[in-house]
Amino acid sequence: MKQDLLHLKAPGNWMNDPNGFIFYRGEYHLFYQYFPYGLQWGTMHWGHATSPDLVHWTHHKIALFPSKGYDQNGCFSGTALEVQGKLVLFYTAVRYEVFNEENVHVIVNDQFESSQALILSEDGYTFDNLASKKQIIPPITDAALGDRTHTRDPKVWKFRDQYYLIMGTKTADKQGKLLFYTSKDLINWSIVNTYTKPGLGYMWECPDIFNLTDRISGEQRNVLLMSPEGIQPGLLYHSHAMCSLVSFQEESCDIVIPDQLHMVDYGQDLYAPQTNLDEAGRRVMVAWMRMPEPVEKPGEESWIGMMALPRVIEVEQEHIYFRVHPEVQQYFQRNISLEQLDYAQPFQLQTTLHEHHVLDIGGYRIWLEDGKLRTDRSDVFRGLEQYNLHFQTPEWHGEWQLDIFVDPNLIEIFVNQGQYVLSNVVYDLKAYVRYEGELECKIGEV
Repeated sequence: MKQDLLHLKAPGNWMNDPNGFIFYRGEYHLFYQYFPYGLQWGTMHWGHATSPDLVHWTHHKIALFPSKGYDQNGCFSGTALEVQGKLVLFYTAVRYEVFNEENVHVIVNDQFESSQALILSEDGYTFDNLASKKQIIPPITDAALGDRTHTRDPKVWKFRDQYYLIMGTKTADKQGKLLFYTSKDLINWSIVNTYTKPGLGYMWECPDIFNLTDRISGEQRNVLLMSPEGIQPGLLYHSHAMCSLVSFQEESCDIVIPDQLHMVDYGQDLYAPQTNLDEAGRRVMVAWMRMPEPVEKPGEESWIGMMALPRVIEVEQEHIYFRVHPEVQQYFQRNISLEQLDYAQPFQLQTTLHEHHVLDIGGYRIWLEDGKLRTDRSDVFRGLEQYNLHFQTPEWHGEWQLDIFVDPNLIEIFVNQGQYVLSNVVYDLKAYVRYEGELECKIGEV
């Protein structure tokens, strides 16, 4: 079985959204959207990987694949829940209404319908795709409620004696919308509330809502993550992972979203985040890093798509922090000099960045300008000028402590222990680090 260190990567072919992330029976399970037949998006399956520590990952055989009339063209994103010792996966099932006769993996002019389904596993490894699936929410037929085609990404949780489900859809006039359902038995679901707000994109993907305690004030705060499509028109990636503190009454599912959402990651490659609780009860996020081209190396199977490092989400004084998970931080313990670095392996850099200093990591440049952290990946992105090459954080006039985690295909910059995060996919990092200031370098023990 294929194994990955730190970053979960496609085991060949295509990977996108994380699914069904959960700590179950003493280990972490992470499922993901997977097309096993090529290096492009296609009929969705669920790949499956596990980890004892969020650092060392082992891939397993495909967990979900199309097998029913209602999911014959894809098992799309969803969530996981432990119920009476069993693992239940909830997902969006897709059925095409028209087929491309030359390529059955391609959707024709958005002519498909979506429903919600589940599959039950006794052990988290065995999935009977023929006998253990059940459709739980049929395609929407009331246009006033939501969209028959674009309704997806169920997130399920338990509150008191009921189960709750949130998912995204869009209105007839192309505004994002949330749908909330409740159930006593996970099979029979009733709509309990809806919410829409103009001006925040035309479709709200991957909604995730949870409660955190402010580490400074001790107050309870509700956090919403979602990935609105069309949130920043004009960019090549017009859909982005966003976050906000919201007003939310869990029992009634009454929610109010503020006018302004914030980027989860200012590098703009990160998308479709999903959260759950880790072994210690921390709220942990995993997310997909979008890649425009596959990674190809002689003698290895080509692949495209990978996951960001797991991040702990915390709230401090009304600000949402995304911090690298302690297990990941614990892995990087051994201090070495830059001359000792093996650039084919992940490493961590730590510094306090000052104006007029430029940190150059193999052609990826980081510097401060006008109170903002800025990055430039022009020299490490294969001449892909049609993609964004320059990025920046919000303005901040204070100290800039950086924790930078470097993988041959991904650089993740954590500012002031997660105040801001900026992550970029890269392809052609050179074997050097250049910097005028003080720099600490760490690696993990193999």
